[in-house]
Amino acid sequence: MPDTEQFNADELEAPAWLNAQFITDVLRTYEKCPDLQVTDLKITPASAQGDHYASVMFRTTAEYTTSMGKFCKPLIIKTMPEQEGHKKDMLSDSHFFSTEIKAYTTALPEFERILREAGDGTKLFVPCVYHSLEPRQVIIFEDLVPQGYTVIRNSPPSLGDLKLAFDKLAKWHAASMKVINEQPNFLKEFKYGMYEMPTVDTDPFITSGMSSFIEMLDKVKELRKYKPHFEKIKDNYLQRLEIEMKEYHKYRRNDRYYVLCHGDFHLRNMMFRHNKELGAYDDVMLVDFQFSNLCPITVDLTYSIYMLMEPEQRWEMGEDLINEYFSVLVATLRKIGYKGDMPTQSKLWEQIQNNKYYDFFLISTLLPVMIAVKSNEFMLHEVLQDSKVRQKSYFLEAYIKDVSKLLPKFEKLGYFNDL
Repeated sequence: MPDTEQFNADELEAPAWLNAQFITDVLRTYEKCPDLQVTDLKITPASAQGDHYASVMFRTTAEYTTSMGKFCKPLIIKTMPEQEGHKKDMLSDSHFFSTEIKAYTTALPEFERILREAGDGTKLFVPCVYHSLEPRQVIIFEDLVPQGYTVIRNSPPSLGDLKLAFDKLAKWHAASMKVINEQPNFLKEFKYGMYEMPTVDTDPFITSGMSSFIEMLDKVKELRKYKPHFEKIKDNYLQRLEIEMKEYHKYRRNDRYYVLCHGDFHLRNMMFRHNKELGAYDDVMLVDFQFSNLCPITVDLTYSIYMLMEPEQRWEMGEDLINEYFSVLVATLRKIGYKGDMPTQSKLWEQIQNNKYYDFFLISTLLPVMIAVKSNEFMLHEVLQDSKVRQKSYFLEAYIKDVSKLLPKFEKLGYFNDL
């Protein structure tokens, strides 16, 4: 059984340019201190296997001197993989880094300003120390680990942990709705989500998912009755999904709710702060904004059902957690003086259920990957790059159980009507 704490080869060794002189130049600018000099730099991998596929990350503690004395600053460096291969080829021409830089430098600071002016001190992002697109794509942040934040790895999140995450997302979404309503051009460049990956139409991981799913349905007796529904959509469901994902920019409707979504709202993109007095986590910081884009409010919520929630919550389509999210969303919209039509819970659920092609994509393509990696059956890069390994993930007991619970729910909600 693979160890999910192993690293890809390009995550083990820092690139040559990531050295003391580079960090010295970065910190001189950030600290506004031209005499700053890095005296020691310890660099280790920061992204465990399965945490980040769209980048590689390193952790460093930079010890440095200035005229004021000796100091140290823990940092996270996020960059593109150095090695040639599928991962680099797929991502090098994408908008991932420019999107994340815009999130850190424009969108999130504005969202925090809106919340602060309303008396809400919620932090939505960690300070960005440095960013560049040329000559290489790099973002450097302050490290959250010394501040008591950690990624939940070896145990499922508690209900309280998940509520923290959905409450934070709700405040993010609320602030973005106010910006969309009052400054419609402010976020217009956020148009590159997961569907805009360069290989979305050619990568076998994407294009073969539905076929593998249908093959699994055919071989599992109790699921065979659902096969005709997916046979009916297999040739055009990705095109239907594209319409859903690009709705804000191309097919906008007045009766829909739109936000700047996170775009990859799952557990490994969250860092939780532990409060020793409470004996529990008291805050969560969302990270990794490379897929953030303007889209229907349903994108983060539907994604979370499959990629964040525990099975029992997923089997109920996330009802309790999404209703919790909605209550915080509306309370925050009122607090910050949102001038648009206030969302209703019934319309939110109607919108979630109308965007069923995202459910079809997630259950057929991403859910087997998530379950395979989470259960330590396979490493992320194995499932994404090896078709034989990927095929095996469709027949894992945990995945078949999930599908057996979800498809009757789809049927009850009318997802198979009018395909």
